[in-house]
Amino acid sequence: MHLDLHAGESAAELTAEACVVGGGVAGITTARRLLELGWSVVLLESGGLDYEPATAALNAGENIGETYYDLEDARLRFFGGTTAIWGGRVAELDPIDLERRDWAPHTGWPIAWRDLESYYRPARRMFGVAEEAAAAADLLAAGAAPPALDPSRLELGVWSFDRKFNRFVFAECRDLIAHPRCRIVTHATVTEIELDGGGRQVAGLKVASLSGRRLTVRARAYVLAAGGMENPRLLLASRSVAEAGIGNGHDQVGRYFMEHPHARGGRVLGRGVWSLLRAFGRTHRLGVQEVAGLIKPSAALQAEKGILNSSLTIAARQPAGSAEAWGMATYNRIKHNVAPTRGGRAMWMVTKTAARWAQQRIDPARPWLLHQLGLRDVALVVRAEQAPNPESRVLLTDRTDPLGVPRVALDWRMTELDVRSVAVLVETLDAELRRLGLGRIDVPDWLADPAGGWRTDPLISAHPIGGYHHMGTTRMSADPRSGVVDPHGQVHGVENLFVVGSSVFPTSGWANPTLTIAALALRTADRIEGRATAFRAA
Repeated sequence: MHLDLHAGESAAELTAEACVVGGGVAGITTARRLLELGWSVVLLESGGLDYEPATAALNAGENIGETYYDLEDARLRFFGGTTAIWGGRVAELDPIDLERRDWAPHTGWPIAWRDLESYYRPARRMFGVAEEAAAAADLLAAGAAPPALDPSRLELGVWSFDRKFNRFVFAECRDLIAHPRCRIVTHATVTEIELDGGGRQVAGLKVASLSGRRLTVRARAYVLAAGGMENPRLLLASRSVAEAGIGNGHDQVGRYFMEHPHARGGRVLGRGVWSLLRAFGRTHRLGVQEVAGLIKPSAALQAEKGILNSSLTIAARQPAGSAEAWGMATYNRIKHNVAPTRGGRAMWMVTKTAARWAQQRIDPARPWLLHQLGLRDVALVVRAEQAPNPESRVLLTDRTDPLGVPRVALDWRMTELDVRSVAVLVETLDAELRRLGLGRIDVPDWLADPAGGWRTDPLISAHPIGGYHHMGTTRMSADPRSGVVDPHGQVHGVENLFVVGSSVFPTSGWANPTLTIAALALRTADRIEGRATAFRAA
């Protein structure tokens, strides 16, 4: 059942066994799994069924740290969430991404990779990709012919692609809409999480719409799935009982904000550019699968050099400092300047699909020719792991939105380790290309000075600052002194409140987060079911 709070279709109070806050991939996955397990669910979505400027404005906030995207546009607030315009990259974290690394402070998940591995298979099914993660051998089978890099130094990583752009929008969630135990409420923004007098249980949620209508939701278990900005915002803003905010007894909520920062890692010079563009400059078909390759440091190199698990790929890009080409300018206008309404998203999808069609049929001939004419560099496109940093954080400000919720400020901070990790990766690739006779890398000056900070390049990507991946702000930990939720996603000290999404990631790793978000959501839902007797007796 679908109810619209804006139109007054909901009663003043709703009850269910579980309430999930957020209609993106994390919330939808959690709701589906709980329904499968026999629970009744209320799923709250702050937005409507499509983009609306007034609702999007609830995202507005301040950037007070590193340069970042306008916070109003940094995530989408309607049913389906930011996955309505995601790039479809599906990848698993590496085991080292979850391990404690002595050379990188604050690393280490309180779960092992095997705990996550068992949930990757069902998560992969959700995205229509093979149940087994693609590997370097699949690139070879698809005809990519990547260089024979020394595996003790560098590894080939692989993305799979989900090309169903609208997998989580409302029209694709008919199973939830029709389910007799599910009620979806749109235009329903949670304004406060109410604790009981002892602060150990959530007693209910206060919910409001921009039309002025109010709602209270009461459940046995509550799940926050509102993203890396809104999850900490809600916890910090709920201060009626917990003066510092829920789960914030040790000042951990909002800390450790991480992105996958993007950058230009240099350019390849020499006779090997054709083979490198052929291997990395486009996606490849493997049966019904679409895959693409990337390069990352081996676990041995990470330990030897004390670096992070950053990654890069090789693609034709305009030379640094040049004027933006008309084609890319047109694409960026469509993606960033056209409102992400259903029509705007359709225009973007058509543009992206056409570009991919041409790429698969023409590349690498087109970029190679442009390179030969001096119009393109064969560039290293960096997508980096960011070190967890407690000073990089989401904070509340003294300004409020129209619903009375304090607005956020993002103080994004990076470290020397972030830059040095990329520098070592690029230097190692340079040595490997020279060994293989494929050329050399012209290394940019910024990588020689890690203390000088990160440097973005507007020409390196359609989203040059980072991947819009908001991670770490309600991090998972075994101890409440170093995080916000326990290894199963339960907020420390609050028995019936859980958090799902990339905000629980203790580290960002190399991989795009969507697959891991889904896997952890399944795991947390199973944990809630494991405690069903306690919740239902409460």
